[in-house]
Amino acid sequence: MNVGELLLEKTDAITNEWLAVVRKDRQITTTENLRSSAIIDHLPDVLRAMSNVLVESHDYDIQTIVKASLQHGVLRAEQGFNPSEIAREYHLLKTVIFDTLDKYLSSENTVSAIRSIRIIDAVIDEAIAQCFKSYVSARLQELEQLQSQLKLNNEELNRLVRANQDNVSFLAHELKSPLTSIIGYSDLFLRVQQQPPEIREKYHNLGHIEHILNNGRQILRLINNVLEISRFDAGKLKLKSLPANLCEVVENVQAMMEPIARAKNLEIIIDCQKAPTEIVTDSLHLQQIITNLVSNAIRYTESGSVKISCEQLDNQKWTLTVADTGIGISKEDQANIFEPYFRVNREDKSYLPDSTGLGLAIVTRLVKLLQGKIEVTSEVNAGSTFKVTFPLETQPTK
Repeated sequence: MNVGELLLEKTDAITNEWLAVVRKDRQITTTENLRSSAIIDHLPDVLRAMSNVLVESHDYDIQTIVKASLQHGVLRAEQGFNPSEIAREYHLLKTVIFDTLDKYLSSENTVSAIRSIRIIDAVIDEAIAQCFKSYVSARLQELEQLQSQLKLNNEELNRLVRANQDNVSFLAHELKSPLTSIIGYSDLFLRVQQQPPEIREKYHNLGHIEHILNNGRQILRLINNVLEISRFDAGKLKLKSLPANLCEVVENVQAMMEPIARAKNLEIIIDCQKAPTEIVTDSLHLQQIITNLVSNAIRYTESGSVKISCEQLDNQKWTLTVADTGIGISKEDQANIFEPYFRVNREDKSYLPDSTGLGLAIVTRLVKLLQGKIEVTSEVNAGSTFKVTFPLETQPTK
């Protein structure tokens, strides 16, 4: 049996060993929330193609590697991997392959062993190159889509600024930092692209795209939040009341916010034992309210849990409660937390960098749209509880 045949025989063992070391590697954190099949992805195809290349009668099966690696790069971009994580997983793959084949290669003659090692190195290098090629392409495509969205919102944002002069200074302040970062990193990235290929294709240059995308997403989130408030204040948000499963809506929010909570070692607890079996409401806006409240609770909680409770009060009303074990809100701040751009100060910093100060302003408007009432009880360093009372059946707007 030659090296190619042995590699083909060991494909499953190499795949399983690689999956195990990738999950344990602390430099690859994105895999924590992925299924095993999503992590493995193209690997068996690459290993089979590599074995074909190693077999004397099959000296060329690069197209399989190219195709699998291109697909892998697109997938890793969608999964949120950063460039260093991708490079790391390929490094681990090479290590696992050589550890698996070490005993056989040591028994080969020198020429054959060197040939096998060179081919394995070349195949993995080609896989990395093609993976990064499609990864960069996917990131640039996302950047183009982000740019298009920003352009489409520009005209409406200009109208908003003209109509809300009181908020211009707040908005300008919030946009200044991410815009400055986008301009700086865009300029740096473009200058890098003008360099010779051996400099341009270094992996760390891809970090510039990540910085641009992160700040672009922050701007887009801020703009969308501002426009959401503007539409409500202009009376453009309409209520569509339909029967809805309350527990299902809450579970959807939990599933969506669970990865964010897990990243901070927080637990999201659901209590729907006393919830109404069915309500008539606008489930999309209700889910937006719960999501904003839970997101806000996670943002200002460093340890402990976030609890979502639903309870039917009588034959006309029900309550939603979101309680956290976070930093709490002072009595002075509680009077202002539902105002646009207001953010609770922390002892270690003025406010969290990913906060826009618009989440609770949107919540209070949506609660009003769903004909509910919101109240908050809180104590500094003892957590906060937001309680919203809704009718079991909201009346549709005309």
